[in-house]
Amino acid sequence: MLKILFLTPWYPSEKDAMSGLFVQKHVEAVRAQGCDVRVIFSDTWCDTWRQWSALRREGWMPDVVQLNVIQKQGLLALYLKKRYSIPYVIVEHWTGYLAENPVVQPRGWHTRFMKRLCSEAEVVMPVSRQLIGAMQALGFTAKRWEKINNVVDDFFFEKAESREPRAESRETFLNITCFDEPHKNVKGLLNAAKMLLEKRQDWCLVLVGTGVDYKEVRAYAETLAFPAGTLRWTGELTPLQVAEEFDQADIFVLSSRFENAPVVISESLVKGVPVISTRVGGIPEMVDNESGILVPTNDDTALFKAMDEILDKIDQYNPELIRIKGEQYSYAKVGKQLKDIYEFALHPAQHA
Repeated sequence: MLKILFLTPWYPSEKDAMSGLFVQKHVEAVRAQGCDVRVIFSDTWCDTWRQWSALRREGWMPDVVQLNVIQKQGLLALYLKKRYSIPYVIVEHWTGYLAENPVVQPRGWHTRFMKRLCSEAEVVMPVSRQLIGAMQALGFTAKRWEKINNVVDDFFFEKAESREPRAESRETFLNITCFDEPHKNVKGLLNAAKMLLEKRQDWCLVLVGTGVDYKEVRAYAETLAFPAGTLRWTGELTPLQVAEEFDQADIFVLSSRFENAPVVISESLVKGVPVISTRVGGIPEMVDNESGILVPTNDDTALFKAMDEILDKIDQYNPELIRIKGEQYSYAKVGKQLKDIYEFALHPAQHA
């Protein structure tokens, strides 16, 4: 049985049940492959070392370390490699490398440390090819680059029962977001929806989630004076409830200013729901003409036109073909890819 140590600054907790959910799903995918997985979740070096010391007192030692996000926890991965010859791999989810969200600077001691961690990993797995390019543009090098997908919960792959006939003919747009306005631009979506309302009323918009800018966005929606029944705000939902919302949706819409590989788009594809999204990050790798429409970011008019267009041609999208595109996000496929990477990290010469 392979023993895998996950190091991550993001992970679901009592304070934030959604933070790092994609990391938790990778953990579950690897466990489903028969691996013994332990997680050190911390954003400080001292706490990382404390948790590691507790594992050592149990007599537990990993075969491979997976560093999720190249940050200070990587010091432990580097230590284990130098002290015990334990290889490590990296899965990178962070948008801080992107030109639209330039947190990582080309120079500086912290960047040099991050670049060293990247170069000494056996495999570096960003969640999109676009993110690989962004890291390389900043001077990051790796022995081997490989894209890794995020995971969609198994119950999303279950087909919904037939819908009850609707009392009126209205298509449902669904948006799921953390309401971080500089990132998700929900106000831009509301502006586009207001333009659409002035042309046609055969639709409604469901907004799922909460976050730091939730009250501000709700207040902004009030100023746009949408008629009753046009918008529905659900607040935060459980994953099962999110799956149920997808079952009732006709179109998923995302208006982000920057992204890597949003899990919500993967979920939409798995559910066979066409997507309207901004053309940012790794999204063009996920959505093509058969599964949706992409528009420029920060262009409310283009978003309105896409929403109007898709309402006219919604019957042209084949849910079964869209679902096929979503198969790559299953626990089984992603878990096997990760396990194969661990085997490679342990025995690179045998996989050359």
